[in-house]
Amino acid sequence: MKIGDIVENFTLKDQNGNKFDLYGNLDKKVLLVFYPKDNSHVCSIQLSEYHFNIDEFNKNEIKVVGINPESVDSHLTFCNNQQINFPLLSDVDKKVSRSFGALTLLGLNKRKIVLIDIDKKIKYTKSVAAFRYPGSGYIFEELKKLQII
Repeated sequence: MKIGDIVENFTLKDQNGNKFDLYGNLDKKVLLVFYPKDNSHVCSIQLSEYHFNIDEFNKNEIKVVGINPESVDSHLTFCNNQQINFPLLSDVDKKVSRSFGALTLLGLNKRKIVLIDIDKKIKYTKSVAAFRYPGSGYIFEELKKLQII
């Protein structure tokens, strides 16, 4: 999927077992954060950094939503360990990750962010190397430069 494409709706369970319906959450922009593994070093740093900057995301009308193929229980443990306060979605069959091109050749999630606007279109996307991640400051800078926020 690329910038300007309309995203298909999907429903996945979050860390609390609640259903998250993408279209039902597009009252704001949604930032999908695809990441490889719960409780791993770099993923913990990345998602915690987003957690600490959640007020800035909210101020810019952006909901942060993490996605990887791990279980609801794994996501709940990860959220509790890192005090993450936004949804982490369980994409066990990797269907959503695959549709967004967020899988490696080995079938693992790669680091990728996708910003979806209320019109259901992709406004921004970025893939990064396995051991790097786009920090909040970088994301806000990019979105401002592109006049998305």
